[in-house]
Amino acid sequence: MEVTTGAVASKSDIAIIGAGPHALTLVTNLLQKRKNMRGSLAVFDPSGEWMSQWKHLFAALEIPHLRSPAVHHPDLDPYALRRFAEKRPHELYPPYDLPGTQLFEDFCLQIIRNWQLLDCVIPEKVTRIEPPLRRGWFRLWLSNGRSHLARRVVLATGGGKPHLPDWVMQSHLKYPQERLCHSYQIDLRRLQLNGERVWIVGGGLTSGHLALGAIARGAKVTLIARRHLQEKLFDVDPGWLGPKYLKGFWAERDWAKRWQLIQTARNGGSMTPAMLTQLRRLCRSGNLTLLEGYQIVACEWQGTCWRVICNTGVEYECDRLWLSTGTHLDVTTEPLLADILDAYPVTIVNNLPVLDEHLRLPGCELFIMGKLAALQVGPVAGNLSGARMACERIVPALTKPSLALSPL
Repeated sequence: MEVTTGAVASKSDIAIIGAGPHALTLVTNLLQKRKNMRGSLAVFDPSGEWMSQWKHLFAALEIPHLRSPAVHHPDLDPYALRRFAEKRPHELYPPYDLPGTQLFEDFCLQIIRNWQLLDCVIPEKVTRIEPPLRRGWFRLWLSNGRSHLARRVVLATGGGKPHLPDWVMQSHLKYPQERLCHSYQIDLRRLQLNGERVWIVGGGLTSGHLALGAIARGAKVTLIARRHLQEKLFDVDPGWLGPKYLKGFWAERDWAKRWQLIQTARNGGSMTPAMLTQLRRLCRSGNLTLLEGYQIVACEWQGTCWRVICNTGVEYECDRLWLSTGTHLDVTTEPLLADILDAYPVTIVNNLPVLDEHLRLPGCELFIMGKLAALQVGPVAGNLSGARMACERIVPALTKPSLALSPL
């Protein structure tokens, strides 16, 4: 997986953009099918490491364990993580053996070592993908000014931009940057919040982690959600992991109806019973206030604190606003796909692309993993289980000449 430097562009048969859990799952699946493909792959991530962003987010929000059961991970054997945890059973959390964050990270490191992938991530950011001419090679432009040629490209960056509420977009007043942050910008490890009033916007599990972290640092927290907090063990019903629901989903030929099925299945943010129990306990202790069914309609920075106006007309003051409002998906605003979509137009339904059965943009050898592939994979496309489902579609097209669009 080494890429040569110099004036001449480096080359690989397959370029994978991103080095998170989805990319790692893809590489392990590919090498399981064809070990000789190792020299045909190039993986790009600015960090130069596997799962760098994943590790940062879990550490920054002090998330103790995953929400997915131990059978969901980048290894092909669903029981591999359970065996790995045999000497660390205390790191599998009830009720469904949810792997602890450190356990999962160590397990992934073992996978990386077993497949000899430690040094294979190229520490460069891909800034642009130039479409091929007549089914030729893609040219990936890198942050160092050089380029890389690849016959097939897999986009495994996750996709999506932080979603900002309308009242944030309408606020043109200057304020200290650290006083209004999206959850992606927050690192609890660097904060001291003694006596501060922190408002957290959003009703998903990330909101709960932020609340626990802020209270542990001495803050008085208000968590405001536009609807009553939803209690769910998993973010999507387990029926979506197999044929119980997916059979009907894949049989639906109306893409708009598929999109609606996805929305209904995910149904916005939710919290686990364990998290809600902790939050209710903190409410009784007076460290947390829950405003369920409330919305912020306007805010103003008053020099030392925020003035917040809710839909009830009541005004409040706080020192920090944290937005746990998720991400906004739109394939047309994905910078790396701008030139590709011009050259290879695709049907777009509510911002999601209609890909072919192997998760390719129709007519070219560019594959998409993650949430942007939801119309084909289903509601769990962005989850660890969705990574495995995506591989079931992508790997055959990368390994079987009969399924390739261009000669192998």
